[in-house]
Amino acid sequence: MIKEKNNSIKVIALGGNGENGKNMYLVEVDKDIFIIDAGLMFPEEEMLGIDTVIPDITYLKDNKERVKAIFLTHGHEDHIGALSYVLKEVDVPVYGTKLTLALASAKFKEQDFNGKARFIEVNSDTIVDLDSVNVSFFKTNHSIPDSVGVCIHTSEGSIVYTGDFKFDQAATKLYKPEIGKMAAIGDNGVLCLLSDSTDAEKPGYTTSEAIVEREMSNAFYNAPGRIIAACFASDINRIQHIFNAARENGRKVAVVGKSLERIYHIALDLGYLEVDEDLIIPISEIKDYQDREIAVLMTGSQGEPIEALQKMAKQTHKLLNIQPGDTVLIAASPLKGSEVFLFKTIDMLFRAGANVISGKRTIHVSSHGSQEELKFMINLMNPKFLIPVHGEYRMLKAHRKLGLECGLTDGQIFILDRGDVVEWKEGSLSITGKVPSGNVLVDGIGVGDVGNIVLRDRKLLSQDGILIVVVTLTKQEKKIAAGPEIISRGFVYVRESEKLMDDSTKLVRDIVERNTAKGSFEWASLKQEIRDELNRYLFEKTKRRPMILPIIMEV
Repeated sequence: MIKEKNNSIKVIALGGNGENGKNMYLVEVDKDIFIIDAGLMFPEEEMLGIDTVIPDITYLKDNKERVKAIFLTHGHEDHIGALSYVLKEVDVPVYGTKLTLALASAKFKEQDFNGKARFIEVNSDTIVDLDSVNVSFFKTNHSIPDSVGVCIHTSEGSIVYTGDFKFDQAATKLYKPEIGKMAAIGDNGVLCLLSDSTDAEKPGYTTSEAIVEREMSNAFYNAPGRIIAACFASDINRIQHIFNAARENGRKVAVVGKSLERIYHIALDLGYLEVDEDLIIPISEIKDYQDREIAVLMTGSQGEPIEALQKMAKQTHKLLNIQPGDTVLIAASPLKGSEVFLFKTIDMLFRAGANVISGKRTIHVSSHGSQEELKFMINLMNPKFLIPVHGEYRMLKAHRKLGLECGLTDGQIFILDRGDVVEWKEGSLSITGKVPSGNVLVDGIGVGDVGNIVLRDRKLLSQDGILIVVVTLTKQEKKIAAGPEIISRGFVYVRESEKLMDDSTKLVRDIVERNTAKGSFEWASLKQEIRDELNRYLFEKTKRRPMILPIIMEV
């Protein structure tokens, strides 16, 4: 498949290593750059007010004329969510399977992307013929259909990127992996394997989806009242299980959640979901049926169900609230950092009278391979070099250990940080440099305009609140015409802290009168003195450090 010898081959991790989500990898062959996946990450706890996080693509902007194509492995947001931001900077074709491209297009509408996207549909038999390389694909088993791995064929062997995968021996036709094709790729020579590390710490094999489907049907059969099944909007396999269980147990299904409805309709229209027409009813019609005949399939904002469940438990959801006798099936793993939020939500659901099934029975399993499956992939591909990807540092280290158990040596396994460049040159592979990388924070329509200083201020505001000091001076005499007035938010309850506020006001008046008495003074130094002295006084009295904003006006 190779037309000529490649002199330089590089692999760069722009995102996805040392973190969960934001998956984005570059393969650079001679002068050409190929992007594999362009994902987002949901904000961590300390990223106050941030909507999503995307990779820093400075390197792509600086080398946009060398970027030749983007390849997508599947339609989850941690692999396609940043695509619109990348396409604003580079105009290249995007290759993906039918469902993946349909979900990417829907994501564009959600993100108000008005640019052009050149989508080129591929399947596992497609071979993309480019100037410096050929690219082929192979089906993988994941929680969403049309998932593929990407194989970039070079003169020195293939660069194989697995995407997210597991090996389920009972996988149905839509989810069956092409193990034979993977073995053939391995037989033809794999230079470097970039393999999913998400569950590298979990021993054994990931539980089969066939067991989940059986348990789901049992839960539907045993529930005395309504069933509310919560899952991620993009977990199409789990959605299918819920529809199957409802059909087997004579229940109608109402679908709740914008992102869920959008993905459900796309998957249904393309033939990736099998649902009888008479199974689905609008949420407004559930009152026309007995509780025993109803199941609600739901999710919340960003396709994540836990927050919506909490609203239902509080009786504040717009469409549906928990009532005594409901059975809530939580068929989803909590997002990183939201485990405590999940436990609080489960407690609230019980208080509202629901029975909750979550974790204690097998109604949800991981969509990533455990240790034995990762070893199986390594043995199928038989790579010269292994680069663990997709996961926090401890997961990458666990994957490295599995590689050693499969017979690879220390020198054949590379754990990359974001931005690391690993290069094949003159018969050896080594880390040769670093490119700009990191987090670009998306807040509303602002992309990258919120940085560490803004986040620090938000954190300060959340911890000790804010104090606004307003003073008005006469323009000619520079005497106090009004104020000082102190406005407190999130610092102290003013009605119960009158003495503190009065003493603070007197302190500010003394500072202003002392400075204006000099005849000439600098506004900046006056504001700074107010901040410093007020900060010192308030900390002495309260042991808190609110953000202090002096506002000085002239009339």
